[in-house]
Amino acid sequence: MPKTCSEPCAALTRLHLHGPTMATRWSVVCDAPAGADRAALQAALQATVDRVDAQMSPWKPGSDLLRLNHAPLDAWVDLPAEILQVLARALEVCRLSGGAFDPAVGALVDAWGFGAAHAVPDARAIHAARAAHAAPHPPTHEALELDLDANRARKAAPLQLDLCGIAKGYAVDRQCAVLQQHGVRHALAALDGELRALGPQADGQPWAVALERPQQGRRSALGVIELQDLAVATSGDYRRFVQAGPARLAHSMDARRGAPVNNGVASVTVLAASCMDADAWATALLVAGPGAGLALAQRLGLEALWLLRRGDDLVQLGLGRFGGA
Repeated sequence: MPKTCSEPCAALTRLHLHGPTMATRWSVVCDAPAGADRAALQAALQATVDRVDAQMSPWKPGSDLLRLNHAPLDAWVDLPAEILQVLARALEVCRLSGGAFDPAVGALVDAWGFGAAHAVPDARAIHAARAAHAAPHPPTHEALELDLDANRARKAAPLQLDLCGIAKGYAVDRQCAVLQQHGVRHALAALDGELRALGPQADGQPWAVALERPQQGRRSALGVIELQDLAVATSGDYRRFVQAGPARLAHSMDARRGAPVNNGVASVTVLAASCMDADAWATALLVAGPGAGLALAQRLGLEALWLLRRGDDLVQLGLGRFGGA
């Protein structure tokens, strides 16, 4: 039986909003005040994700991320506060995960055919990227210095940064902030596999989100996750990949190996208060694998679900609210 509305249902209207961003699409379902300006809300949500993309895209020549990548060593680069917030969290997750999440994988991403430089793996570029990553220099979380008070950053080593493992989650968080600014208290915002719920639905029911079965070529649900004031993100090996002969190489990069992740993990789903955190930790735990990743998640109190490939079967391993897996 539906719960009592948390506010008069007649004063709310269900809106479905969506638009393009980051080579994919964003979507928002919300129960908004009846007098809400749909066009203004749509424009504000689009502007928010466009701003994140303009700052953090590794594909747009004028992005702030590429300005930092191309800057000389030890030169301070003025940056917007938003990208500095994302960089700060990326470096923290890098440190806590022992490099399983590493924002300095840009050269490897390009070399293996997932970036703007190459459409397929390039052997010379892979060799060069691996050599550069293995060269003696401080770990990424020490090689990039952030001055948050002055809104600037500088590199102490030749880093090529890539924020694709965290920026989409941050974009969802920023959309939730926009929704709140417009008086929306009940919403589900989504961008690819990153989602965040503001409150429950207007009738008091949580937002139901499908947990996708990790398989190539078709989409089906493995289960349902209920969200209320909570974010969820999934990283997996089954959506973005390149074919290298008989091998299928997933897009998530293990900087420690200098290669795409290859550890039998089909996907990792993480629950967190912010979508930025859920996004980054889903990537980190996917790369870390079921052994080290499980120990890491237990130590940090993360709520996560691993789907492991065992022949033709999937084995589930869960922590927190996924602990029944």
